[in-house]
Amino acid sequence: MLRRNLLLSLALLSLGTLGAAPKRARNVILFLGDAGGIPTLHAASLYKHNHPQKLFIQSLPHLALMDTSTADAWVTDSAAGMTAIVTGQKTNNGIISQSSSAVRGKQDGEILKTILEYAEERGLSTGVLTNMSLADATAAACYAHSNDRRAAGEIFAQILKPRFGDGVDVLIGAGRKSILDATRKLGLDIEPALKERGYQVYDAPGSITGRERRVAAIFDTQNFDVTQAVSRAIEILSKNSKGYFLMAEWDMHTDNVKRGLNHVIELDDAIRKVAGSVKEDTLIVFTADHSFDLRVRGGRRGEPLLGADGVPTKAIRMDDGHTGEQVLAAAKGPGAERVRGYIENTDLFRILLAAFGWDKSAGR
Repeated sequence: MLRRNLLLSLALLSLGTLGAAPKRARNVILFLGDAGGIPTLHAASLYKHNHPQKLFIQSLPHLALMDTSTADAWVTDSAAGMTAIVTGQKTNNGIISQSSSAVRGKQDGEILKTILEYAEERGLSTGVLTNMSLADATAAACYAHSNDRRAAGEIFAQILKPRFGDGVDVLIGAGRKSILDATRKLGLDIEPALKERGYQVYDAPGSITGRERRVAAIFDTQNFDVTQAVSRAIEILSKNSKGYFLMAEWDMHTDNVKRGLNHVIELDDAIRKVAGSVKEDTLIVFTADHSFDLRVRGGRRGEPLLGADGVPTKAIRMDDGHTGEQVLAAAKGPGAERVRGYIENTDLFRILLAAFGWDKSAGR
């Protein structure tokens, strides 16, 4: 009798677990390694740890291989690659969050609503962080819509006229001079305009205190502490009880191999620290918009991949260009279980929506 009751209890517990609704994420952090393909992650692990698969990114519990093709090409640029990730639709190279009917520099396509705009529409706080220009393709695809990624002034000016909510709450990144020059050509004095919209405006890394409500920190340098910047962004965004969406991009192009691998290590350290500090209601996702033509072609354990001057040894081959193979998507937190198998870059958008609970049929 006791054994039968125990079996019955276990069966009921199992049914309850199977029938339980999946946990929703209150917050989502999307870490984007620009050009951070699997070969680059592998090389960075060897470079830093003298061992494969030692990056924190590579230890995340849910993994998928993600296609990066565009609407009409096998190899993507950052504009089309990030558009697919944040809107769920493929477009053509050079296009920022518009449909594939857009013709670069000539004709607009349909406006594609981004995951950041979904968050703004629902009253969440939002942030965009990058060590590249805040008007460049990856960052811009989150908040702007353009038929030409080179139109920096028109792109950044869209910060002042958001389509949903009050727009991006935290902006941290590079490209200060180019953004000011490009917006000035449109007759915009961008810093006073940002202040009028409630932003605290900074021009130097380390200026953000975390006490602000809205921040526009635009630097002349790409060299700043990503861990500190992400921490400050989360501190500000977390003040919203409804939750937040944060996209944090770090340049991993290895046209300069040492710089690119160091950037991988910097972002990996930041993700490790964030994963250890955020609450269980936060989904963390890492992926790349595209891969890059870097390969480990030789070398031996204990031998450095780079020389003392940072020049690659014969173990590394770098052909300096985007490539079209699948990239890693890795995740931890509510909704992370949907990151598995082979997925499209457009699937990641639906996975993020489903994690927030905004589309029950989304994800895989």
